[in-house]
Amino acid sequence: MSQAIRRAVWSFWSKPFQTDRKSFWFSEKHHLLSWVLSFERASQLYSETVLITDDDGVRMLVDGLGLEFATVSTELNTLKTQDPDWWVSGKLYAYRAQTQPFIHLDNDVFLWKALPERVIAAPVFTQNPESFTFGDESAWYRPEVFKEAVESTYGWLPCEFNWYVSARGNQPMCCGLFGGNHVDFINYYADQAIQLVEHPQNQRALPLLQRKTLDSFMVEQYFLAACVVYHQNQQKSVYRDVYIECLFNSFEDAFSEAEAKKVGFTHLLGGAKRNPELADKLEKRVAKDYPDRYERCLRYLHEVAP
Repeated sequence: MSQAIRRAVWSFWSKPFQTDRKSFWFSEKHHLLSWVLSFERASQLYSETVLITDDDGVRMLVDGLGLEFATVSTELNTLKTQDPDWWVSGKLYAYRAQTQPFIHLDNDVFLWKALPERVIAAPVFTQNPESFTFGDESAWYRPEVFKEAVESTYGWLPCEFNWYVSARGNQPMCCGLFGGNHVDFINYYADQAIQLVEHPQNQRALPLLQRKTLDSFMVEQYFLAACVVYHQNQQKSVYRDVYIECLFNSFEDAFSEAEAKKVGFTHLLGGAKRNPELADKLEKRVAKDYPDRYERCLRYLHEVAP
């Protein structure tokens, strides 16, 4: 039985951002403004707001920007020594920490309307399905390469991953938006995904991988699909009734201006973060709708500038 979802969750592991991912943005200012807009919009729709981060994240988002999350956790301090190429670990730790139905938002996701009932009533929901050509070396997802690397060093792989790769499964789920009501399943999935990266038997295999930052998408989004489909096909699984509801029916719909406007959803995916026209719109929106937050952002940037 689903219940009304009240909890909106964000996660921020500062190490990958400082190492590499800050370059994805038009500027540091626009990265911070995206946090303001993502938080302020969602907090008007969902009353329980949660930030899962580390000490540096608290200094930036809470002390610096003054974002008023109802709950702040520094659980991601435990990732201090982890390889930042596995940037997705911060999100997976946040998923695993949840004890009640929730929505997790990337900080480049803006909600203009509450999510539709068909989505928030689901055991698991995501932004949209994706697809790729299995075995294509240029694809974002290369699960067979990951599997071969781990097996070559006698590492560990969960049964769901092995099964889905053997079936040549090729439909990951975009997790710019992620959450659901079946928290036990989500905790299980997140823990297994974390073990793909952290399992002691896999530590010889991981350095062999050449595209760890892309493989992070596989660990999160491909493995999610693998978990759901595998358990749907196991008669005795306690998770056999779990399914995924998507906000959009396809990748193309998710980035159609008409479809996005219809559901009230914006995601600045990939190169959109560095688009000067979109950066200008983001800045004008925050300055107009949240002038106090905008001014605080400028003060913070001035204070931390070298």
